[in-house]
Amino acid sequence: MRLTRKTVRNMALYLLAAAGAFVMIYPFLIMVSNAFKPNVFVIEYPPKLIPDHPSFENFIRAWISNKFQLYFINSALTATGSTLGTVLFASMSAYAFARFQFRGKEVLFGLLLVVLMIPDMITIIPRFYLARTLDLRNSLWGLILFYIAGGVPGGTFLLRGFFESLPRELEEAMTLDGASPFDIFFRLALPLSAPALATIGIFSFLGNWDEYVWALTIIDDPLKRTLPIAIYSFQGQHGTEWGLVFAAMIIALIPVMIIFISLQRYFTGGLTTGAIKG
Repeated sequence: MRLTRKTVRNMALYLLAAAGAFVMIYPFLIMVSNAFKPNVFVIEYPPKLIPDHPSFENFIRAWISNKFQLYFINSALTATGSTLGTVLFASMSAYAFARFQFRGKEVLFGLLLVVLMIPDMITIIPRFYLARTLDLRNSLWGLILFYIAGGVPGGTFLLRGFFESLPRELEEAMTLDGASPFDIFFRLALPLSAPALATIGIFSFLGNWDEYVWALTIIDDPLKRTLPIAIYSFQGQHGTEWGLVFAAMIIALIPVMIIFISLQRYFTGGLTTGAIKG
């Protein structure tokens, strides 16, 4: 009887999980399916997940129309530059908090945590005035620098715990060999913290690639737009051509999926270590 109840309970849990997964995945499948259909078959009833005559025409049209390639390059430059900057400066800041002793360290780290609690929308007006003062409006540098500034506090919080978990004996051995703190950081700490760095990189790239509000606020030049803004305007210009719009969205998803799939093996370990040791 116990075995039967346990089996029934497990089956119910599996069915519930499968139903939840289907609800989450089904809209994405609809988007992918419609992206491969000619526009006349997008709203057909009953809907078909597998098109009768799939075609890449929507993807080709989306890629070559409305300066989509330029917007893709702008997003790639912005997301890549801000991700590299966030990982570098967050790791340096976290290593300083984890290994060095200086006056007011815990107070500064507490202020860092306070910054994490402030919603971005509250600071958007001061950031806009700062960007205008520094002549960073209508510039990809205005996006990159502010994305880095916004990502460093969270990255520092996660990476500090990881750096504290590294064995001090290795650092002491390098110090005896005459290594400087920078040598220890770049030659020892960074290579050993690859899982944590990958976690920060994933968070940063996903957030910066999809960011919309700040990019809309400081970018007025159509040639400097990033993909989220471009896709919004793309939908306005091709509102009835849903296959074309869905194809543009899928193209925008490809870099995100590549980054996540290639770094996912580091994701869980890096996030868990930072949470436990922080």
